[in-house]
Amino acid sequence: MRVSEGINIGLKDVLWNYAATFLKVGVGVILLPFILHAFPKETVAIWAIYSTVITMITLLDFGFNPSFARNVSYVVSGVKELRHSGYQTVENRNNSSIDYSLFKGLINAMRWFYTRMALLLFLLLATAGTYYIHLLMKTYTGNHTEVYISWFILCTINTYSLYTFYYDALMQGMGLIKRAKQILIIGEILYLMVSVLLIVLHFDLIAIVSAQAVSIIIRRTLSRKTVYTVAFKIALNNVVARAKKECIKPILPNALKLGLTGVGNFLVRRSPLIIGSLFLPLSDIASYGITIQIVWIITEIANVYMTTYYPQIVQYRIQNNIPAIRRSYLRSCSLMLLIFIICGTTLVFLGDWALQVIKSETPLCSKALIVGALFVYLLERNQFLATDILLTKNEVPFFYASLFSGAFTFILLIIFLTATSLGIWGLILAQGIAQSVYSNWRWPIAVFRSFRVNKIVVQE
Repeated sequence: MRVSEGINIGLKDVLWNYAATFLKVGVGVILLPFILHAFPKETVAIWAIYSTVITMITLLDFGFNPSFARNVSYVVSGVKELRHSGYQTVENRNNSSIDYSLFKGLINAMRWFYTRMALLLFLLLATAGTYYIHLLMKTYTGNHTEVYISWFILCTINTYSLYTFYYDALMQGMGLIKRAKQILIIGEILYLMVSVLLIVLHFDLIAIVSAQAVSIIIRRTLSRKTVYTVAFKIALNNVVARAKKECIKPILPNALKLGLTGVGNFLVRRSPLIIGSLFLPLSDIASYGITIQIVWIITEIANVYMTTYYPQIVQYRIQNNIPAIRRSYLRSCSLMLLIFIICGTTLVFLGDWALQVIKSETPLCSKALIVGALFVYLLERNQFLATDILLTKNEVPFFYASLFSGAFTFILLIIFLTATSLGIWGLILAQGIAQSVYSNWRWPIAVFRSFRVNKIVVQE
């Protein structure tokens, strides 16, 4: 029984993705005044650290989620086997059907993997994570009990989030972009409502993590109902699943490479705030944290087009439709640059004014530092667009380069924070220098050469 053959993504998916992203940004913009007005500087710093810890949790996925999602796209597009590297070409999608035995085995493999990763996460957060929070409490003058309660809630809900992370891979891989973004919108609205209500009631950090808990539980429930339709469940029930080993083994090499690449990317992007909080005053970390949060939002908006069309780009790859991949890549690059220019200019010239209007106790970093951060993240986003395209070939050529960038960033951070007086500038420069040495330019050039982009631009 066929449920949905192939992947079809169009303008509605793009618009819903932009709507979800802008709402996510809007929720942040609406919530930010409440946080900055209600939280002391030290509490803002703890909140920024929580945000980084939540991002760090994805490292335990160890590269499997994008690998799972990509292989789901392969299966939905008609492939009959999963491979360690490369991909099976499907020339005629209309004559290909989904191998539900392979699909069922892949789902079982995802469940098996995330159950074990969730248990490992809880152990790490309960031990090493709690010890890190204990170290921060030595200089924290606020309510320690509130921090520890909020930390417990954060540990619990993010363990559940990782346990059900395979729903994201299924929806992304199956091309259910519009529905996924509609669910995200529902989750963000709930997050905003619960956060504001609890902040007004003076729950502070507990408000934020409790709102996250409500949002995640509702989103996961709706995602499951979306994926497991009656037709899909019937199709899976009528077949015998391939062995988990048969599905995990082909995915494992590249997933591990992506996982270690993720460690490198985390060291580049997130370690400045974690390490900086051990060397710099929490008031400085608060300004840096809020500035980088806004820059991350701009980066997320700039990535909407690529994330929307990525399942279809994977399908183009196995159909050997190189011209379509070129067009998607060039459009992604153009929109990314336009968004960075518009949003970055707005942040530089109106950011301080906006914080003054809401009477924020935490200021942004200097304009020069904001420009530096925007430039570093623009180069990084351009680099990631290229590596996303390279990944469609089921290969990870940037594996060692990412590890190098991460290690180099860590080394530079220690040097800048202990041997210089750069302060927050050291956090930005460490990241920018480490990536500009190789990764920022190597992978965009690789894509331009492999697709002969310059030639295509002239022809089109």
